[in-house]
Parts: sequence; C-alpha cells; structure tokens
Amino acid sequence: MNRPASPSPGASIDAQRLTLILHDLRLPAIKQAWPEIAARADREAWPAARLLASLAEHEIAERDRRRIERHLAEARLPPDKSLDSFAFDAVPMVSKALVTAMCSGDTWLERGANLILFGPPGGGKSHLAAAIGLALVENGWRVLFTRSSDLVQKLQLARRDLALEAAIAKLDKFHLLILDDITYVTKDQAETSVLFELISARYERRSILITANQPFGEWGRIFPGPAMTLAAVDRLVHHATIFEMNVESYRRRAAQRRTGPGRPPTRATIKSTEHLSPSDNPPPD
Repeated sequence: MNRPASPSPGASIDAQRLTLILHDLRLPAIKQAWPEIAARADREAWPAARLLASLAEHEIAERDRRRIERHLAEARLPPDKSLDSFAFDAVPMVSKALVTAMCSGDTWLERGANLILFGPPGGGKSHLAAAIGLALVENGWRVLFTRSSDLVQKLQLARRDLALEAAIAKLDKFHLLILDDITYVTKDQAETSVLFELISARYERRSILITANQPFGEWGRIFPGPAMTLAAVDRLVHHATIFEMNVESYRRRAAQRRTGPGRPPTRATIKSTEHLSPSDNPPPD
C-alpha cells in the first residue's frame, strides 16, 4: 500500500516563509486559504496564472465581505427590514422594479440626489427606507440610518461645543443619510437650524433620504422661520424623487384582519421633482 509522501523539509520551510510574507503583505485571506487552493491546483494541474488568479480573487471576495460587515455595523439599520420582507402589494403604485433599480445607487447617489417618503404613520416608510439602505450597503455604498430628532440633538451639542462644522463634515463619509421621522423635530427645540445647515452642506454633494408624516406645507413647525423652511424644502426637492405612500397603517390592517375586513388601502403615488406642481410644495403659512 502506497502512502502519501511526507512534505520535504524544504517544502515545510517554504510554507513557513510564505505564511510570514503573506502576513507582512496583509493578505489574511490568502494566508488562510492558500494550502487548500494550492493542493487543488496540484491535483488538477492548474497553470500558475490560474492559481494566482484564484488566490487574488479569494482575497478580494473576503475584503468585500469584511467591508460590508463594517458598513452594516456603522449604518445602524433597524433589524429585519429588507426589500424581501416589504409588502409592495400594500403600496401598489410603488414599483418594486423601480425601488430595486434605485438600490444600485449609481443614478442618484453619485450626483447627490435625494429620496423623500411621505405617508401616514404605519404605512411602511421606515421599513422601505431601511430596506433601501440595506441594499445600498450590500452594493458597496455607505449609509447611516438615524432618527431625525436624535441627530438634531447631537448636532445641537456639537454647535454648543463649537464643533458643528466638524460634525457635519464627519457625516460626509456616508453616501446616504437616512433621516427617519423628520416631522417629529419641532422648532421649540433649541437651535433647530442645525438641521438646515446639514441639508445645505449636503446639497448636490451627498444624498439624503427623508421619511415624513406631514406634507411640505406643515414643515413650518420644524424650522425656525418661513424663509428657512422654504429654503430647506427647495434644496431637498431640487434633485429628488418623492414617494407618496398614502396607504392604511400596517398595524391597523393587521388589527382589522383579526376583527374582520376593512377598507382597502388607497393607492400610493410616486413623483419626481420634474413633475411637481406648485401645490405639491406650498410655502409655509
């Protein structure tokens, strides 16, 4: 019975040298996987170019995986909110194909365009926003999901410490900033103009996704004055797609299913700013 030949002392030394070299070159994936890949290459008589390409592809794939893990951790997305779990049938005019296309990010994040989701509470705005954020991270973009009121408080503290400009600049690393529930921010909070400064700083440079329960005409209670309200809305809608998710609350529908049939949801509408009429963006009172 033939036994496999033991590795020669020279081969063992070469393996140790290679491990040290890969460590110095900071190639951890190749360092871990090369023995298995090399053994397969020996069995199948791969040419050297194929072996090198396989090792390099493995390193790239592992780097991509680790990068996505880091970006998912920093995105702070709510759990279990994906496109697969979003009820597109409940908002029939929000096309799944359109949303999926937007999740590539190439056509709008590169030019700093915005996305605004309007609708009543429980209509799925936050779920859809988080699902889009998740898909974008998986496609290589950097995203931050935050409640609008939480971010405003942090920016207020930064302004108090004379570090507002630095705090806003730090957010530039995110291609998309998701501000959930912007209409829960009210101007009776001190210095809510920090929100306007954030919007102005990202204008035509970095994208913002906003969810809101109230139409633009009600935003006068968010910003300190009518002029600032109008200026903020103008910057947000200049390069924006707007989804009007005027549907019945998920939670209400679930309750009605338990107690009996209810009225069907109204249809949602999708608008690009190119098709907005003045009535869609009325000035604040």
